[in-house]
Formats: sequence, structure tokens, C-alpha cells
Amino acid sequence: PSPKPLQPNGASEEALRCEIKELKQKDLALDQEIAQLLSEGYSLEELDKHISLLHEYNEIKDAGQMLLGKLAVIRGVTTKQLYPEYDLELSD
Repeated sequence: PSPKPLQPNGASEEALRCEIKELKQKDLALDQEIAQLLSEGYSLEELDKHISLLHEYNEIKDAGQMLLGKLAVIRGVTTKQLYPEYDLELSD
């Protein structure tokens, strides 16, 4: 989330305290998830590599979706109508 402008009243201070508490809880949950994965035999390097590959996959998929969208506009069809032509599943 983007930073919120600071206001000099108690309500904004309370909102900030709640946000800090939520972030600390998320941090703890992530630490616990990492500990669980490590206990299952995963290494931090392996997890980092997996995350990196997921980011790369998502970027490539986004580019493909953009190209399908442009092609659909050119042809005057929906992207959904192009999926069978390229042997894509709707879940792709």
C-alpha cells in the first residue's frame, strides 16, 4: 500500500498503530511459512529461484495476454475466441 499522508489527530495515529500491528502479523506469518518450508527440506536459494521464475513466468504471460488482446482487437473478436486457435485453455 502507498504511504498515507500524516494527519496530526489521534484517529490517524490509531490507524497507523493498527497498520503497524497488521504488518507485524504478516511478517510473523511469512517467517513461520519460511520456517515451515525450510523444515520440509527447501533451501532459501531454491525458494528465491522459484519466486524469480514465477515472476518471469507472470511477465511472459502478461505479454502474451497483451498480444492476444491486440490481435483480438485487430480481428474484431474476443480474446476468448482466440484461445482454441492457439491451443490455449481458458485457465492459461
